[in-house]
Amino acid sequence: MSRRIERRGISVADRLPREIPAVLRRVLLARGIADADQLEHRLGSLIGVGRLASLPAAVNVLLRHLDNGNRITVVGDFDADGATSTALVLRVLRLLGADAGYLVPNRFEFGYGLTPAIVDLAANDCPRLLVTVDNGISSIEGVERANARGIEVLITDHHLPGEALPAAEAIVNPNLAEDDFPSKSLAGVGVAFYLVAALARRVGLDSATITGLLDLVALGTVADVVPLDRNNRILVSEGLRRIRAGRCVPGIPALMNEAERDWRSIVATDLGFAVAPRLNAAGRLEDMSLGIECLLTDEPAAAAEMAAQLSALNAQRREIEGEMQKEAMRIVENLRLDAQLPSCLCLYDESWHQGVVGLVAARIKEQTHRPVFAFARGDADMLKGSARSVTGLHIRDALDNVAVRHRGLVEKFGGHAMAAGLSLKASKFGEFSTAIDAEVSQWTPHMDLHGTLLTDGELSGSEHTLETAQLLRDCLPWGQQFPAPSFDGEFVVEDARIVGARHLKLKVRRDGATEPLLDAIAFNQADLIAAVGAAPVHLVYRLEVNEFRGRRSPQLVVEYIGTN
Repeated sequence: MSRRIERRGISVADRLPREIPAVLRRVLLARGIADADQLEHRLGSLIGVGRLASLPAAVNVLLRHLDNGNRITVVGDFDADGATSTALVLRVLRLLGADAGYLVPNRFEFGYGLTPAIVDLAANDCPRLLVTVDNGISSIEGVERANARGIEVLITDHHLPGEALPAAEAIVNPNLAEDDFPSKSLAGVGVAFYLVAALARRVGLDSATITGLLDLVALGTVADVVPLDRNNRILVSEGLRRIRAGRCVPGIPALMNEAERDWRSIVATDLGFAVAPRLNAAGRLEDMSLGIECLLTDEPAAAAEMAAQLSALNAQRREIEGEMQKEAMRIVENLRLDAQLPSCLCLYDESWHQGVVGLVAARIKEQTHRPVFAFARGDADMLKGSARSVTGLHIRDALDNVAVRHRGLVEKFGGHAMAAGLSLKASKFGEFSTAIDAEVSQWTPHMDLHGTLLTDGELSGSEHTLETAQLLRDCLPWGQQFPAPSFDGEFVVEDARIVGARHLKLKVRRDGATEPLLDAIAFNQADLIAAVGAAPVHLVYRLEVNEFRGRRSPQLVVEYIGTN
């Protein structure tokens, strides 16, 4: 499917230092970075702890239970954000001498969040306080059950709240209506970090102890694909700096080693594409406890053993996902045979794995440029679904509108602008498909249905260098809503071959140029080998550093190949 390519414009006045190279200058300006102050990513520029509402009340709750020696149970989520949040809070509580443990719902038995069933399970450990991380803002019934059982609840979350809030002792969430915290994009682990930082300040704990946990914050923030606003960039940048220096939990370099990447030169994309999938595999296929234990251990040998288990689970996940993706594309092709694709795709197969449907939804969205809901069987009566959206459609708000207009259709839902989760009765799948398509159709004028690729323009021949690649790589942590630099241009393919069954390895030259050939690789685009012939092709690519057998060289990582 052809993609629309647009080049980013610059709408800010250039106040950057003169010594910044031209290519980096235009990349920064296109992302609103206009002066030297915005390039400062040290902790001193972080939004202060005092700006996040409810932290004093939350710290009071923690101190009361710490002083009384009460059992505290941290209730996490089954993804990397939840795992890092759980590990971070537990490390600090145990450091302060707390009697603390954790519980992560098995997604296949209990589903998401602090449900009444999870409260009953947690009660077996006799806690006096439950602390939720990366969940809880929609757990009204769960908090009611805890209160009825005499267990207090402290909620820390970053998901968007509904109309009603749980009756917890305290709620820390930057997205609460009354909270004027300047950064609404904190991940769950970011909220947890602010909580333990406030706690440390109250008890006089050395601040270096808390900032020493920023490796976990960086991992959870990148893994959860939250927007990298300046505050999140500071958290990620500082966390990466600590990992490169070896001042991190042993689990992170162990997972990097499993991915055959050097943790000493780690960048944000390594966290997103090498570490997070291996960590997430535990929550998708089995139980996130393995991932949490990998982040809790201080023994490198134990971390390496658990990282190997997580890597094996991730390989199994990839195999399952590949088969599900093929089946999903068959469903999509059948829809194309009947008529034009609907505004929103709802896909379901009886055999699909509920831990992997979110990944399938993301892959099909990338290929069809439509919002996608992918469902798997939860139990005999229920379906569990995961949604991924496109630019211009707030998928959580769309679900909210459907829930209001069709009472009882959606059992539960939650999420963000670009991703959401939900559950509904299997018998209502058809009704939901019709309802969500009607809702999304109202937004199609605002939606990007072309998969538009934004680039930073062309690179000259003299800019396709290792120095430029290194400059772009090391400048800032790139991520969601602060995308890594990408470029486009006309190239002639001089050589093409398939590597690793699914990838296209290329030798290319800028069209009309006489410069040396450039190495390029197009991941998962092997099916285009017949289309890249003598005629020029239009490439959208990132210029990256390729490290192979001790040799470092520039390489084009091709995101899109446009052929005539």
